[in-house]
Amino acid sequence: MSDKLQTAKDALQTEINGLEALKDSLDQPFEAAIDVINKMKSARQGRLIIAGIGKSGHVCRKLAATFASTGTPAYFVHPGEASHGDLGMITSHDVVLMLSNSGENAELSDLIAYTRRFDIHLIAMTSNPNSSLAKHADTVLLLPKMPEACPNGMAPTTSTTMMMALGDALAVTLLKDMGLTKEDFGVWHPGGKLGQRLMKVSELMHAYDVLPLVSKDQKMQDAILQLSDKNLGCVLVVDEDQRLLGIITDGDLKRHMSPDLLQKSVSEIMSVNPKSILPEALGVEAINLMTKTPDRYLTSLVVIKDNQLKGLIRLQDCLQAGLS
Repeated sequence: MSDKLQTAKDALQTEINGLEALKDSLDQPFEAAIDVINKMKSARQGRLIIAGIGKSGHVCRKLAATFASTGTPAYFVHPGEASHGDLGMITSHDVVLMLSNSGENAELSDLIAYTRRFDIHLIAMTSNPNSSLAKHADTVLLLPKMPEACPNGMAPTTSTTMMMALGDALAVTLLKDMGLTKEDFGVWHPGGKLGQRLMKVSELMHAYDVLPLVSKDQKMQDAILQLSDKNLGCVLVVDEDQRLLGIITDGDLKRHMSPDLLQKSVSEIMSVNPKSILPEALGVEAINLMTKTPDRYLTSLVVIKDNQLKGLIRLQDCLQAGLS
């Protein structure tokens, strides 16, 4: 193995060791931090303010985004800017989570003092239990003292990895406590691949008023005209109460092809009990139903709720929306 690869593996192993030690060190203060943040959230007034300087500050920015996207209102406040007016952004309803490996950064002092003056709960994340930050905090999340991955033991590496992981652990625990679903998560991620995968059937389907519809007593010539006019690959048979009675697809036409097909009634040709899905289901669930049906490959599903036809979703629609 080359020296370069060995150095990289050693660095990773050092950080892994830090994470293992962090996992083993979790205890009551972690639960206390979860409880105080949950209490703040239940009051529907406060936010989680995350602050740090230097490399810890970069971790704070990421954690603020993670908390916000998983249901905990949060934002980053730069300690230096806080000393020049941004302290006014923090209210007595908030909880402050402050990150500092040493716990002795001078830039943190004004923010620490502000939390003490206005009785704002301060959670410290630090490896120094005797630091100013730890001594003044209400809750201390103590990081294990582990060597940095840097060969000189100087650059923040293992320490920032542990901070990032511990912040993620807080966010995930809070997420689980609030019972956040995939659909809820999609509210905060409407764009990108995640937003696409969380699109609902109701967002992708063709609504009732544009569907090719016939009654069971109509002739097949009417059904074929609807099939050609609406161009959705099928005709849906409904009653006067918008209840689905059956479906006519290209496959049904091929199976019943005969000289008198156009004069037959729709009820003679239609297939009953087609596969259906709810409008609240995810588009990816519709794809799963269409592509993994044991007996045959489907190109569309009827969308039904409360025994009424609501729409039609096609495999083509899902793929065009970027789902796969």
